[in-house]
Amino acid sequence: MPRILVIAAHPHLGDSRVTRALIDAARAAAAEGADIAVRELYALYPDYLIDTAAEQAALREAALLVWLHPIHWYGMPPLMKLWLDEVFAFGWAYGPGGTALAGRDLWLVCSTGGSAESYQPAGHNRHAFEAFLPPYAQAAALVGLRFLPPQVLHGAHQADGAAVTAFAQGFVARLRSWPEASAWPELAGLPPCPGCTVPGGERPAEAPGSVTLAATTRRVEA
Repeated sequence: MPRILVIAAHPHLGDSRVTRALIDAARAAAAEGADIAVRELYALYPDYLIDTAAEQAALREAALLVWLHPIHWYGMPPLMKLWLDEVFAFGWAYGPGGTALAGRDLWLVCSTGGSAESYQPAGHNRHAFEAFLPPYAQAAALVGLRFLPPQVLHGAHQADGAAVTAFAQGFVARLRSWPEASAWPELAGLPPCPGCTVPGGERPAEAPGSVTLAATTRRVEA
């Protein structure tokens, strides 16, 4: 499996310029031999029935995990959130025995509809963009991922073709060069991922034969 795994999510990819350009660029690089794989969640799971085992298998060899999506209501699209809920499982990604992702890197690459100026106290989003990132950073920390500084394209709706192309080219250039210090100078200054030990009694033990919501739905539909 490739060492770089891009998990992409856009609910309306056909209408997207930025996310689609990034996915296309990453897939083109992979076709040229770059050590990259792309999993587009809305194409894989249009019914929202995530194959948790397949997703965890895809993650096992990844040293760099990339979350690629537009910012929706100051966070991730719903299928990406469901993917997080089901794939980063207690006892696998965190909690007792949950070390499957420890020591890897997580990089958020995203776009916003609002301009850079809107993400400040005087703008209509009222806060700096970084103020919306603690849930990402803490989710990463909980499972032992080092959260890298995001790459963000603000004002995606107004970005012209040249800006989108330049953003996609920069994205792929960084994927191709990760983790070379010349292309990723910020890595040298990043602290190690903080340890977040979750006690075994923090979550209720699963009853024998218990299943996830998605698995339950599959059984009902079957």
